[in-house]
Amino acid sequence: MTVKLKEDTSSDEEDAPLSAAFQRNKRKIEDSDEENGSSKIKDEDIESADSDAALSKVANSRKTVKKAKKTMQKSDGGSSSVKAKKPRAKKATPPAKTTKSPKKIPKREHSVEQQNADPEDSIKETSESADEFKWWEKENDDETVKWTTLKHNGVIFPPTYEPLPSHVRLYYAGKPVDLPPQAEEVVGFFAALLESDHAKNPVFQKNFFEDFLEVLKESGGTRNGVEIKEFELCDFSKIFDYYQLQKEQKKQLSSQEKKKLKEEKEELEEPYKYCFLDERKEQVGNFRIEPPGLFRGRGAHPKTGKLKRRVYPEDVVLNLDKDAEIPKAPEGHNWGEIRHDNTVQWLAMWRENISNSFKYVRFAANSSLKGMSDFKKFEKARQLKDYIEAVRRDYTKNLKSKVMLERQIAVACYFIDVFALRAGGEKADDEADTVGCCSLRYEHVTLKPPTTVIFDFLGKDSIRFYQEVEVEKQVFKNLTLFKKPPKKPGHDLFDRLDPSLLNKHLQNYMPGLTAKVFRTYNASKTMQDQLDLIPNEGTVAEKLLKYNAANRTVAILCNHQRTVTKGHAASVEKATARIEEMEWQKVRLKKSIMQLDKSEVKKNPKYFAEVNDLVKEQEAAIHKRVIEKEREKFVKKFARDNEKRKFDNEEPLPESQLQEWMQKVDETEKAYAEELKTGKVQITNSDVEKLKSQVEKLEQRIENYTTQLKDKEDNSQVSLGTSKINYIDPRLSVVFCKKYGVPLEKVFTKSLRDKFKWAVESADENWRF
Repeated sequence: MTVKLKEDTSSDEEDAPLSAAFQRNKRKIEDSDEENGSSKIKDEDIESADSDAALSKVANSRKTVKKAKKTMQKSDGGSSSVKAKKPRAKKATPPAKTTKSPKKIPKREHSVEQQNADPEDSIKETSESADEFKWWEKENDDETVKWTTLKHNGVIFPPTYEPLPSHVRLYYAGKPVDLPPQAEEVVGFFAALLESDHAKNPVFQKNFFEDFLEVLKESGGTRNGVEIKEFELCDFSKIFDYYQLQKEQKKQLSSQEKKKLKEEKEELEEPYKYCFLDERKEQVGNFRIEPPGLFRGRGAHPKTGKLKRRVYPEDVVLNLDKDAEIPKAPEGHNWGEIRHDNTVQWLAMWRENISNSFKYVRFAANSSLKGMSDFKKFEKARQLKDYIEAVRRDYTKNLKSKVMLERQIAVACYFIDVFALRAGGEKADDEADTVGCCSLRYEHVTLKPPTTVIFDFLGKDSIRFYQEVEVEKQVFKNLTLFKKPPKKPGHDLFDRLDPSLLNKHLQNYMPGLTAKVFRTYNASKTMQDQLDLIPNEGTVAEKLLKYNAANRTVAILCNHQRTVTKGHAASVEKATARIEEMEWQKVRLKKSIMQLDKSEVKKNPKYFAEVNDLVKEQEAAIHKRVIEKEREKFVKKFARDNEKRKFDNEEPLPESQLQEWMQKVDETEKAYAEELKTGKVQITNSDVEKLKSQVEKLEQRIENYTTQLKDKEDNSQVSLGTSKINYIDPRLSVVFCKKYGVPLEKVFTKSLRDKFKWAVESADENWRF
């Protein structure tokens, strides 16, 4: 019997399926300049052992994937059929299935010919690409059928596990343990995280150890008879040191070697990056099956440390059209099921074992289907403006209703509308204790007469929601009633209400209206109101500062917080030092002007007032810093040039070249010392007007840097990206850029410009939410 699964139609990026680690990191890097172009330093990512193995295997797979690469090569004419050979990358072959895998999804019968068919034979190029298809200009009222034809090349599986060298072992009570590969792999997951906060968490340790013992039992126990019973007697240090050494060796690779590995990796992945949707070539969002590892979770998740089992082809369901050739499964395996369901927007799915939920391979964020989904989400929120007054009028009236359920619905609507709370839902005992409006408990709300309410609970992703707010007098009275004895901590505040009842009530006002629509509406409406307050004046940097302040207002409303990154303080210190150095350069230029033409001082004494602000101690510190940077720059240049020469089989640069560069730095250092002693600058440009122009450019740079630094500080604990991508209608950002003359790339990264192409092309400067 075929299991029919209801598709997850959530359009939030927060709810997107898991991708491979390198894809997540890639997106982070692409979005690192998202907020006003300023760089973000993220917490150190601790890579699992298998990610290193994946990189090392790429080079060996290059020859085997050259055939697969032809799959998506575009024909010159754009209309001819292109046939390619089977993608048979070595790394796509999972190991023999000896460990326990997640529960299988029932198969649908299909022929041997289908199993062994070549998927690329059916993939044809068309003249219309996804970039040319302007779906927002076409009418599409059929929301049931998502596509007519769908062809793709399946998914990439993580590499097989490579056992540790014989001298690297887990030690138990001082004795080396000979583990079977399946158990050794699990131990490696923990060892790789040995110095992280995760590995020091007792819950993480407990869950890991239980799953490790289970895998050890499944694989026949230790090979040398050592019986493992207590976590405390396990010594993972040798394995940790081995992985650290491998990381260091990877870091030592030259830039050319890294570039070559990257190119080979991209060549391997190329056939899986794209699919053909209704004969259009479109990008696939996440084509890699998530590798096994230890689940970390967010916040105090009770399942942190549990083993994420390896996914096999037998666990995977592929979705494509009936006439499409079925991608060949890795050797020795078969797909769990082949479907032809054109009412869903996924290409493949599997069930993961941590929460027993489904993970999906979907279309990329810039695909037409994802764009349609985003467009409909924001248009639905936009429709709410025609109904919001009726909703507010009714919930205000029902605050005094004689029916308790109606009172609870009224207060819940008030919370969702005014404070942007999520609806919330019931959680199982083995899930993190996160709540929303309907699942608030007695202890989450504290009342301070006459009308102050203190919210304190863990919201989505275990992010703490703490706010002290003023509420309507009747709302306060109702909350007092809801908390009346015999209620006590642990009891539900809204004991007669759940999200389904609340959403059913809301849909009486507008089809499709849910609590989630309120968050999108209020976020976009707040952004519109904030943008209306920005005057069309000042520099681009100043306008961006005001835009980010508006975005920050929305992020605070939606409780989009983030912890201050470990590198934030160092980043701020570096930026501050850079501004100080530019101020010093400006003073030097003004001293040069004074030395060339003393009459300039009499003409404009205020212009030169800051020359005496820089004390000698401060100037000496700047000199030292600048000289150190110059020396470091030439050392790196020397090493980089020699790496390139070695890669190109050329003779390396002689040491004398580096000494020549260093000699120039020494001369500069002496010149600065002389300047400090005499107070006179060595003039390199005798044109006063050109010097003034340089001063003006430096002042502009200093202003921009200072603005960005302030923005960086203001945003250190607020996540602007979540609200900008998922809750604020992107057309508002487009309108801001067009109306205020701000380059769109200052607000949207390349990936976001592709994702929101429909907004960029459909909104002019007069569009309003």
